Amino acid sequence: MRRVVSVWFPTLPTDRLWRPEEVGGPRQSPDLPLVTATSRIVVSANETAADLGLRPGMKVAQAQALVPGLQVCDADPAGDAALLHRLAQACLRYSPLAAMDLPDGLWIDVTGSTHLHGGETRLLRDLIARLKRQGLTARAAVADTPAVAHAVARFGAGGVVPPGSNVMGGFPIEALRLPNDVLANLRLMGFERVGPLSAAARAPLVRRFGPVLAARLDQAAGVLFEPIVPVTPEASIQARRTFVEPLLTAEAFSTVIATLIAEVCGELEKASLGARGLDLRFERVDGTVQAIRIGTARPVRDALHLGRMLDERLERVDPGPGVEAMHLIVTRADPLGFVQTASSLLENTSADIAPLVDRLINRLGEAAVYRIAPVESDVPERSVRIVPALTRPTGSWPADLPRPVRLLNPPQSIEAMALLPDHPPVAFTWRRVRHRVRHADGPERIAGEWWKRDREWSSVRDYFRVEDDSGRRFWVFRRGNGNDLETGDMRWFLHGLF
Repeated sequence: MRRVVSVWFPTLPTDRLWRPEEVGGPRQSPDLPLVTATSRIVVSANETAADLGLRPGMKVAQAQALVPGLQVCDADPAGDAALLHRLAQACLRYSPLAAMDLPDGLWIDVTGSTHLHGGETRLLRDLIARLKRQGLTARAAVADTPAVAHAVARFGAGGVVPPGSNVMGGFPIEALRLPNDVLANLRLMGFERVGPLSAAARAPLVRRFGPVLAARLDQAAGVLFEPIVPVTPEASIQARRTFVEPLLTAEAFSTVIATLIAEVCGELEKASLGARGLDLRFERVDGTVQAIRIGTARPVRDALHLGRMLDERLERVDPGPGVEAMHLIVTRADPLGFVQTASSLLENTSADIAPLVDRLINRLGEAAVYRIAPVESDVPERSVRIVPALTRPTGSWPADLPRPVRLLNPPQSIEAMALLPDHPPVAFTWRRVRHRVRHADGPERIAGEWWKRDREWSSVRDYFRVEDDSGRRFWVFRRGNGNDLETGDMRWFLHGLF
C-alpha cells in the first residue's frame, strides 16, 4: 500500500530570513515580530508576529499600527521555492521520491522504505527534529495518499494516519486544495466540511465547478492516483534509458538494469568513486513514478553485486500500463581506489562478507544488521556495544570467563532454592516453569563499578552457570554476597541463555 509523507512549513518565508546563508546578509532575529509582504499585503508572519494578532492577508499599514516597530520584508517566492528544492533533495535520505509541494510544503513517497528508518513514527520524529535543528518550523503527517497527508499536516495534528482510515470528512473544504473562487461558491451553497461535500450528488457539482472538484475528491478518497514529481540530486552520476515500447516484465527490467549499472560503474571508476546509495526510478506511461533504493556498507562499483541487489527488489515495482523510461541515480558516493588482489594460490585471503551484509541490510534494515564489540567493563550488560557490521573487531572477551550468547535485558526475576552463602540453586522457577538443576559451576563474583557510580559502592552479584534436567543451560545470579544485606537483597535473576 502506498504511504506518503506531507511536510508543512507554516512560516517558511520568515524562517528563511533568519538564515544568513539564504539571504546573503545579516539574519533577522527570530524573536522579533517579522512579516513578509507583497503589494502592501502581509503574506507570512513569524510565530512572534502571529502571537500579536498578525495574519496573512492583512494590510501592512494595519499590521504596523497594531505592532509598532514591526519588521517588514519583501516576499520572495523564488527564494522560498529554492529553499524547498534544497530541502526536498535533503529528504531523499528517507526515500527515492521526494518532491516540492509549492508554496510551503514537501511530499515524500515512503512506500516500502519506512522499515529502514525504524517505522513511520520514528521517521517523522527524525524528520521534524532535523528540520528544527535548521531553524524551520514544520508539521508532518503520513497517510495513504498525498491528499490525505496534505490535509492532516495542515488542518489536523499531523502524525501517522493508519492505513485505510477515512479522516477527510471532518476537515474544512480548504483541505481539498481547490481554487479560491470554487471555495467561495461552495460556501455560498452551504458546504463547510469535506464529508457533506463528498456525499452530495457529483454530477451537478461537476457541471457547475468543472472536473477539478471531482478530481480532488477522488484523490482524497484514493480512487484517483495523484503522482508527485520527484527532485533529482544535483551533481550526481546517473544514467537513463527510454523505450520505444513500454516494458512490463521483470526480465526486461533486469536487462536494462545491467546496462544502466555498467554505465554508472564506468563513470564511478573514472572518478575513483564507489557507490554507497543507488535509486532506480521507473517512469510509467501514465505519468507516475515508482522507485527502489539500495545502499551499501562501503563504497562499491561491482556491477554484478549492485545489479543483483536491484534485481532482488524488483518485486516491489508495479509496472501498471508499462514503463517508458528507467533512471538510475547514484545518491551517495565515496572515494574508492584500486585494491591488489591475491597473486598466487599460496596467499591467504579473508572472506569478504560485505556483499552479504549489503543484501541483509537492504532486506532487513540497517538497524537489524550489526556486530557486537567488547567494552572494558565487568558488569555483563555494560560489556558489549553495537557497532556497524563491517567494523573491524577490536579487543576481546576473557577466554576463561564464558558468557552466554544471549543476554536478557533487563535480567528476569526467578524464584530459586539455594543454600547460602555460596551454593548454587538446587532448582529455580522461571516463567511459571520449574527447572531442577543437574549441574552447576560458580560462583563468579562481580562487584559494582564503584568508581563510576556511588550507589554501587558495596553492590555484589554472584553468577552461576547451571544446567537443568533437559540439558538447557542458564546464567543466573544472586544479588548480594549471601551474608550482608548491604551488598544486595539476595534475590535471584536469570541473566542469559547459553
